[in-house]
Amino acid sequence: MGVGVSHWRLASAVARTGQIGVVSGVALDVLLARRLQHGDEGGHVRRALGAFPAPEVARDILERYFVDGGVAGGRPLRPVPQQGLRPRRHTQQLAVVANFVEVFLAKEGHDGPVGVNYLEKIQLATPFAVYGAMLAGADYVLMGAGLPTEIPRLLDALAGHRPARLPVTVHGAAPGEEHHVAIHPRELLGADLPPLRRPRLLAIVSSATLAAYLARDETTRPDGFVLETSVAGGHSARPRGKLTLDPDGEPVYGPRDVPDLPRLAALGLPFWLAGGQASPGRLAAARAAGAAGIQVGTAFALSRDSGIDDALRQRLLGQAADGTLVVRNDVRASPTGFPFKMAPLTGTTADEQVYAERPRMCDLGYLRTPYRRPEGGVGFRCPAEPVDEYVRKGGLAEDTEGSRCLCNGLVATVGLPQRRAGGYVEPPLVTLGQDLGFLPHLPDGFTAADVVGYLLSGPASRPGHDALDPRR
Repeated sequence: MGVGVSHWRLASAVARTGQIGVVSGVALDVLLARRLQHGDEGGHVRRALGAFPAPEVARDILERYFVDGGVAGGRPLRPVPQQGLRPRRHTQQLAVVANFVEVFLAKEGHDGPVGVNYLEKIQLATPFAVYGAMLAGADYVLMGAGLPTEIPRLLDALAGHRPARLPVTVHGAAPGEEHHVAIHPRELLGADLPPLRRPRLLAIVSSATLAAYLARDETTRPDGFVLETSVAGGHSARPRGKLTLDPDGEPVYGPRDVPDLPRLAALGLPFWLAGGQASPGRLAAARAAGAAGIQVGTAFALSRDSGIDDALRQRLLGQAADGTLVVRNDVRASPTGFPFKMAPLTGTTADEQVYAERPRMCDLGYLRTPYRRPEGGVGFRCPAEPVDEYVRKGGLAEDTEGSRCLCNGLVATVGLPQRRAGGYVEPPLVTLGQDLGFLPHLPDGFTAADVVGYLLSGPASRPGHDALDPRR
């Protein structure tokens, strides 16, 4: 659901049904800047900017990126600066404002619960992104792609507008060498800031063992868990034990990867099951096992309320209807090294010809890995960048084989591709979950509300967020 698929409209539509609507917090600075450069149809971004608690900061971003009527066709869009260990003031402010805007719009006009989802892997942006979401009143923060051991302390500090810092993992760092990214809220936005409510933290994990590790100490303990299986869309955990591939090149998951639900329930914290859960029967089974409910992504991604470009979405639905849509779990596609689901649509970078013809570059950089340079200092590299550059930075050439630029591809999937010199337009890359069994039960042109209605049509119809309602 990352990078604008679960955008504010979809999260709002789900929250209005009484369930937890979740926006993706990944790359929101790029999405904000590009929406403004496309002219901000409907004025939604500008309306949210008008509510930002530091008006001069919002005004600077509006002046920098807004183009009345949109950038002329064919012209490249103005880039946003990449995050670093010591990001410029504008870079920090843009991340804060972008996350505020998305959550503000998702919460506008109703009192349903709204969360925001981040990746632990993208550490450099996290303090600023989380702070922006909190300024807009986010009810939940969800975090996967790593263990969010430092996030409870970060949320505590930001709720009081206190300075905070987040450790950053640097590949090859010397023993005892520490790196971090810091945020100083009052210096960044000013002293006159509204009181904040600390959101609840839900850690996305792949096993009860990881959940138990986080729950063992109050400094790392989240408020609940999302237990995600290997068929969920986007990234998934690697199989436990030695990696084995099936004849199609997909990772093989075995008995060790089956979640231990009794052990998870024994932790005493609410949890939701995710990945292949989109049916009333699976919801009932989850609750019978002690879960508060289920997390669903793919069904909403294919709904009319989704942020996926509509032409792409219709192609996905058409192929699903005729049985030709098979989502692959590729172990090489993601620069993170985690398996990643791709829908093999022609014209996208899942298409081997498109992938081979696309110029390799890393100009958004969310999945870059910080590494220690031999002479000292920190550099950044990504397996999706030009191979010679990656190798020059100490990376292995074999890591670049098959590696896709997820950042540019996923932004293009929601209709906001970069247009480069010479007329080249970045192709999309679509990710979905591997379970599409819900589709025959939904009407043509279904909405997010239709999905919720279907899921709650069985005997277990209790709203799933009751176990952890931030308004209680």
